[in-house]
Amino acid sequence: MIRIDSVTKRYPDGTVAVDRLSLDIPDRSITVLVGPSGCGKTTTLRMINRMVEPTEGTILLDGKDVTQQPVNTLRRSMGYVIQNAGLFQHRTILDNIATVPRLLGWGKDRARGRARELMERVGLDAALAKRYPYQLSGGQQQRVGVARALAADPPVLLMDEPFSAVDPVVRKGLQDELLRIQAELGKTIVFVTHDIDEAVKLGTMVAVLRTGGRLAQYAPPAELLSAPADAFVEDFLGADRGIRRLSFFPATDLALLTTPIVAVDATAEQIAARATGETPYLLVTGLDGRPLGWSAPHELTAGSIDPGRLLSHGRPFVPGTDSLRAALDCAVLSPTGWAVAVGADGRVTGVVSQQTIAEAIRGAHAAVPADAPAAAPPSLSKGGPSDAKVAG
Repeated sequence: MIRIDSVTKRYPDGTVAVDRLSLDIPDRSITVLVGPSGCGKTTTLRMINRMVEPTEGTILLDGKDVTQQPVNTLRRSMGYVIQNAGLFQHRTILDNIATVPRLLGWGKDRARGRARELMERVGLDAALAKRYPYQLSGGQQQRVGVARALAADPPVLLMDEPFSAVDPVVRKGLQDELLRIQAELGKTIVFVTHDIDEAVKLGTMVAVLRTGGRLAQYAPPAELLSAPADAFVEDFLGADRGIRRLSFFPATDLALLTTPIVAVDATAEQIAARATGETPYLLVTGLDGRPLGWSAPHELTAGSIDPGRLLSHGRPFVPGTDSLRAALDCAVLSPTGWAVAVGADGRVTGVVSQQTIAEAIRGAHAAVPADAPAAAPPSLSKGGPSDAKVAG
């Protein structure tokens, strides 16, 4: 565990970047530091590995004061990932990843062997090993940065806005990859971001900092969204925090309908039997059971339905994996107002209306007592204890 105990960073000109900050950062979890510009997020992160020295207070790593450890030894015991990866442009991808093991005295073959293992773990093609950073995309470079930080198997990983310089699609993929790696390795990760959505998705615990480096709230993401500590936190979370909170309610128990579903080769009798009035549309599936699109029953041609004339079925959701937020999003984006549920194999398992989802949301809220502990999002497994608290 990392304990930050009444830490202050004051610069010679009198600027206070961090002001009496106290946090207990649990091990084998992702703790996210989030807040507006100038709130001391990066300064706090850099004080953990002594890139910045605290003015007052102590930082303990497994009970030992970090200032009492040789700085090079301390830093080599921690992985560090920054925005734009910070790779050595004159070194191959393999040698970039092998940097810290080589500094620790590993032989070249052993270090490169470890680098190859990590390329596979972070989802990099082995064919990229002999390329140079400028030959890779931004997302690939960030994966190299994560692999390099993990190369010597450090117990602690510090990440300073590592995904903020890539596009949203790549960013989502990197976030998912980090959660997958964390589920496998169980590192103690301290992650800095200014993006509250990223904080809620990744964090086991989230620390919201005010300008001037003061702690506003420290809580699991679900608790943060359901019970912001004050107006500052509420404003920072944004007007759609209620929608974000739906990420913590599973879509598993949604009442799915299977009646308004027909195959692409359905007969006139099958179409008539499925058009029961529960929905003005029928969902048409391929012969493999995967969704093709929606249509009004009277517009379907028995035995030869033309998929090109169907309304889009939108993005489906997986009840056993996705949340009520995902299901609601699917329904809202659907031209019919109905969401399509599929199994892990992509085959349709049923459909559900916005009204049914809304009823499930009300039920989920009613079933959670105000003082209940926060749960992790249904599709994520971030590990780590859930009883971390503010020290002090």
